[in-house]
Amino acid sequence: MTIDSDPVPGTLRAAVLLLRAEAVALGLIAVWLIWSDLTAETTDLVSALWVTAFAVGGAVALWALGGALSRRRAGARAPAIVLQLMLLPVGWFMIEGGMGWLGLPLMAFGIGMVGLLVSGPTNRALGFGDPAR
Repeated sequence: MTIDSDPVPGTLRAAVLLLRAEAVALGLIAVWLIWSDLTAETTDLVSALWVTAFAVGGAVALWALGGALSRRRAGARAPAIVLQLMLLPVGWFMIEGGMGWLGLPLMAFGIGMVGLLVSGPTNRALGFGDPAR
């Protein structure tokens, strides 16, 4: 039996779990978009395909970043942070559009995820900062 002398910290484990949950949620939205593309009576096909491809690509990217972070790949942190920060303008426009009930929690989620990704234990696990602490 091998015991990992340097276990994955809870902050990194939580960030990976939440990235994977985001990937699943966006994947479900992509499935719904595919269904909508196939069953729509009238549509702008090019726009519909771009939106669907964006959702599929986002789900794949989130899943891959979660996997890379679980393997402690430091290079995956910056793209994960960027994707989380993208939730801020999305949430803001939801609030402006009268969907504050969804926009505000989305913004809080993005900020919380960035907090997990830049926390001290996550930094040390990914090789950033002073390893002596």
